[in-house]
Amino acid sequence: MRTKRIKASEVQRSWYLVDATDKPLGRLASQVAKILMGKHKPCYEPFLDTGDFVVVINAGKIYTQEKKLRSKLYYRHSGYPGGLKSTPLGKMLAEKPEEVIRLAVKGMLPKNRLGRRMIKKLKVYAGGDHPHQAQRPQPLTL
Repeated sequence: MRTKRIKASEVQRSWYLVDATDKPLGRLASQVAKILMGKHKPCYEPFLDTGDFVVVINAGKIYTQEKKLRSKLYYRHSGYPGGLKSTPLGKMLAEKPEEVIRLAVKGMLPKNRLGRRMIKKLKVYAGGDHPHQAQRPQPLTL
């Protein structure tokens, strides 16, 4: 018996639609990361990008605890001495809710060129509309 190995050219990609309304951020991010990596498929290979495309809508309506809105901080650095900036989760949700979900999912993907290729298949939108109707994404309940 031999194990069937799939090639990168044989991967069938699907599109999924996820509504983030009242979903906890971490649970949503872990399920989306699993689909982007392809771990839900029987042909999963850790060294190949076998995952599917995911469209997340209503990113601004995710559920987080009140304490986390103030205490969770997002850091960035300008590269200069003393250039560390921090932004609380509440402010990020108000200004860039798409970035909150993208960063949560990115942290759960591999930290290499394969992970950078996987994150490109994630499309996040703050509202309920998205420009991917032609791909006919399947609704996914998490």
